[in-house]
Amino acid sequence: MMTHSQNDVLLEGHPANRPEWSHENHGTQFYRFSLEVPRLSGTPDVLPVLLPGALLDRIDSQGSLRIRGQFRSFNNRSGVGNKLVLTVYATDIQPGTGEPCNQILLTGSLCKPPIFRRTPLGRSICDLMLAVPRRYGRADYLPVIAWGQLAVRASNLGVGDSLSLEGRVQSRAYHKVTDSGTEERTAYEVSMMHLLSPDP
Repeated sequence: MMTHSQNDVLLEGHPANRPEWSHENHGTQFYRFSLEVPRLSGTPDVLPVLLPGALLDRIDSQGSLRIRGQFRSFNNRSGVGNKLVLTVYATDIQPGTGEPCNQILLTGSLCKPPIFRRTPLGRSICDLMLAVPRRYGRADYLPVIAWGQLAVRASNLGVGDSLSLEGRVQSRAYHKVTDSGTEERTAYEVSMMHLLSPDP
């Protein structure tokens, strides 16, 4: 069971590729790779993981990994791809237990009005943007999607409302039309499983 914090992720899956150097910040080298986390549907979520160099020797490309960390957002200033880059920032990596896991606990506040809609088959969906505080006055801006009765409840929330939720981190392929044609891209978001009571 995970300890409740404002931003707590626990994943277990298999590396989809070897870690590659990403960038350096304040003298620390950072690397990134993708983690395949099985879904009940059989199609895995392929999630981006960022780790400091001190954890690099924990990566075993042959075995499963259990990763603790946070779901982070960064502004992409390159002008290529999504404006908001989302990644799982690893704070601890251990050998896997053999039990796939995808859990996230978040506490934050809504920074945009909820967007409520229905699928062609009539299922309710609500899109939320959650601002989750980070140290030093920063925040992560994380897209959240709710379904069914959770979507109906979430649609009644307003900008600035605080909420806590439990869910999973998922990847979703979509097509974007650009000047050069249609590109397949991947979006990352939190799928809400439970809407918890906000912190007092």
